Amino acid sequence: MKSVSLNLNLDIFIMHLCVVPFPPIYFLGNWAVDGAATQSSTFGNWFSEKAIDGNRGLLQLYTGCSSTLNETNPWWRVDLRYIYRVSEVVVTNRKDCCAEQINGVEIRIGNSLESNGNNNPICAVIPAIPAGESYSYSCAGMDGRYVNLIIPGDMKMLTLCEVEVYGEACDVISNNVLFTGRCGKGK
Repeated sequence: MKSVSLNLNLDIFIMHLCVVPFPPIYFLGNWAVDGAATQSSTFGNWFSEKAIDGNRGLLQLYTGCSSTLNETNPWWRVDLRYIYRVSEVVVTNRKDCCAEQINGVEIRIGNSLESNGNNNPICAVIPAIPAGESYSYSCAGMDGRYVNLIIPGDMKMLTLCEVEVYGEACDVISNNVLFTGRCGKGK
């Protein structure tokens, strides 16, 4: 049996591994959990933050979901704090009554807060999600800081048990340095 030995220059090998233009956090994560949520109104104690707490809310329905009041054009928004290239948004519906309160929701992604962010481009429209289910919507790499969910129409109520946002960071902070502009046309 022959043994083969490889003579590697480990200093050069290690140096090449350490030269990374952007931190590895650039690629991974449900970015919504580190965001700031708000909604057009609040029903009882169904606060906006409950839709980004990392708990899909199905075991603790009445303490784990967000909901607006019955109103015209109710909306919910997460400020991701930085710009991301969003590949998908995962939405979890409530599992009890009223699963239809998510039907017709528009998922919008962008950088504008005009009209509370509800004028940003549409990623998807949710036709219906069965009670207690989570569905993923592809956003084909839309860039944005804000992810809005809005139901257009009169006397609607918006209830969300979890909203997850996946993609890659466009703006990244590493060692207190902000790397910007990684996303956009042609990048």
